[in-house]
Amino acid sequence: MSTVGPAAPKTPLALPSTALVAGIVQSQLSGCGPFKKLTPLTGDASNRRYFRIELGSGSPRSIILMQLAEPEAFKQSEEAVSGTKHAITELPFLNVRTHLAKAGVSVPKLYHYDQAAGLLYLEDFGDLTLSEKSCDAKPAELIARYRQAIDILVQIQVKATSPADPQCVAFHRSFDVPLLMWEFDHFMEYGIVARQGRPMPEDDQRIIRGECEKIATILAEQPRVFVHRDYHSRNLMVDETRLGVLDFQDALMGPATYDLASLLRDAYIALDESLIDELIAYYLDRLEAQRQVWTNREAFRRLFDLTSIQRNLKAAGRFVYIDQVKGNPKFLADIPRTLGYVRRNLYKYPELFTLRKHLASYVPELQ
Repeated sequence: MSTVGPAAPKTPLALPSTALVAGIVQSQLSGCGPFKKLTPLTGDASNRRYFRIELGSGSPRSIILMQLAEPEAFKQSEEAVSGTKHAITELPFLNVRTHLAKAGVSVPKLYHYDQAAGLLYLEDFGDLTLSEKSCDAKPAELIARYRQAIDILVQIQVKATSPADPQCVAFHRSFDVPLLMWEFDHFMEYGIVARQGRPMPEDDQRIIRGECEKIATILAEQPRVFVHRDYHSRNLMVDETRLGVLDFQDALMGPATYDLASLLRDAYIALDESLIDELIAYYLDRLEAQRQVWTNREAFRRLFDLTSIQRNLKAAGRFVYIDQVKGNPKFLADIPRTLGYVRRNLYKYPELFTLRKHLASYVPELQ
């Protein structure tokens, strides 16, 4: 049986002060001598908090400290999930990290997990994201980095997908129609209703949901692979010659186009259309080298575009949610770019006219 369970909004907790965290860290590292510095880092849209611990000597010279909002918070995902009933007995971040590491993916090493305090001591991949690197990269370097990101994605989709590991939580969750529709509804609730401050007439809601369900059905019918679920430029760290992969705790099984759409239709950076075409072809070539062939590349491109619509609408709604529920408005500036991708794809396919027409009545960026 498939069920969808969104994470309930939570009132932000009064997290321990930096000084108190420093005291905990010092006690944990007592055998290593005093550490030099504990620096708070800019966090993401989650309820987690991050610090960099600079060590006085030895290797590693620094460690990333992840602080959970609650020591037991891992029992409910911050994202909606769908799949079979599965008891969560291990922090999904650690559970998925172990699986990806076995598949050879460059995920952070775990040095220590203080479960009682909700603190994870992790490998430091540095501060440079692929998004930041892309801003000043020369064309050849930009292409090389994105090909590297696609190489890792293919590695995830091939080596982390098979053989299936029943111990990994990702294999008990999936992008089925209920979850895909929950994400469409999330956009309607926040990207339309909350953003405009007024309800949507039931007739329009019914028509839009009907068109979205057609897309959800197509995507849910695709063969399922291991999906990172948030595979974009801010979760890929440029660490000298390698790319480190972060934020994989919500992984599940879903269509191969989902992570590719997250990477190439990124809410945080706009790639040239010619480069996107080239990278999609590169992705398919790399899959073919692994004996996973899409014989109809035009059909794959249509699936990619439909996935992009679903992914980008969900992201736009999520950005409003983060502002209105979590009190963090910094992602609102990314909404026009994200909806611009949707508009481009809605105009590309005549069969999406009805969806475009009704959405555009409420979303100026789609007109």
